[in-house]
Amino acid sequence: MTDTPFRPVLRTQADVEQMWRRLMRPLGFGSESLWVIVIEGEKPVPHILEIVELGEPPDADGIEAYAGVLEPLTGPDTRFAMLLSRPGGGRPDATDRAWARALYAAGRHAGARLEMIHLAHDHDIYPLALDDLLAEPA
Repeated sequence: MTDTPFRPVLRTQADVEQMWRRLMRPLGFGSESLWVIVIEGEKPVPHILEIVELGEPPDADGIEAYAGVLEPLTGPDTRFAMLLSRPGGGRPDATDRAWARALYAAGRHAGARLEMIHLAHDHDIYPLALDDLLAEPA
């Protein structure tokens, strides 16, 4: 065994999903959280930010606050991977989708490039594609 840090190459959405699957195992969550990883070039920065006990999806002021977190970290070769986690199971629900829409909006507001947002719960991990979120009612 080696103590080499986990620094995957992230070129595709599948690479990002595999990273989340490795980092979030074993699945099982006691509350709602948002996990954020900064990616520089093709490598994640070796730190992960967890925002805990999320509650309701953010309103316009909350979206602006999340954008304020992203903006100073945004650069020409920087992008962000985000994962929402919650206890339970099932398909992504209305709250999951509302959170993802808000996070994509925060990314746009900050001028930040976001990878596809993912949802993890006690049983699986799902991608939450922006196109799918915009195609369904809010």
